[in-house]
Amino acid sequence: MIIAAIYSFKNGEDVIRSLYPGELQEVEQVIAAIDSTQCKTKISREKTMPGRTLYNPRALNRAFAKEFERRGWEKYKVQCDYPTSYYVPGFVPKSSSKGTFREMDFVKNRVGVEVQFGKYAFMVYNVCAKMTIFHNLGIIDVGIEIVPIKLFAEEMSTGVSYFEQFVWDLEHRGVADIDIPVLILGVAT
Repeated sequence: MIIAAIYSFKNGEDVIRSLYPGELQEVEQVIAAIDSTQCKTKISREKTMPGRTLYNPRALNRAFAKEFERRGWEKYKVQCDYPTSYYVPGFVPKSSSKGTFREMDFVKNRVGVEVQFGKYAFMVYNVCAKMTIFHNLGIIDVGIEIVPIKLFAEEMSTGVSYFEQFVWDLEHRGVADIDIPVLILGVAT
């Protein structure tokens, strides 16, 4: 795969290139090592593209995981203890939140990486919530988000979001004080 587009959120590119050049180089190596043709295995059952062979997001995620893990990057889970003090008096939940967690795809030397070949809401959540949470917990200082560009997303199931849409929204949202520097990499085959 290749890096086809780059967006710097809250000066993410400059911060990562200056403070974490080794980690960025490894991320670039991971992307270059992915043979996306091996992940074009999903046969569409969608009405708009029946029988068409598409890229399988799960297979892509497995390929990324293999390459990141080979380089010493690790998944990082944080246990979530949800508060119950906000329930109205007399309400008793049917199940507990025991065993719930948040997970960062890959972490190394205070750099967090998320690989997202899914729905749009997850891209926004990763950069605007999850990375901030992991920063506030003292796990990461900066983030890298890897997403498909539009042409690549069109070779996946409908509903997969893409770099161009994501960047437009981030530019129109603006940067908040709690946001952290994030480098967004748009990938293609």
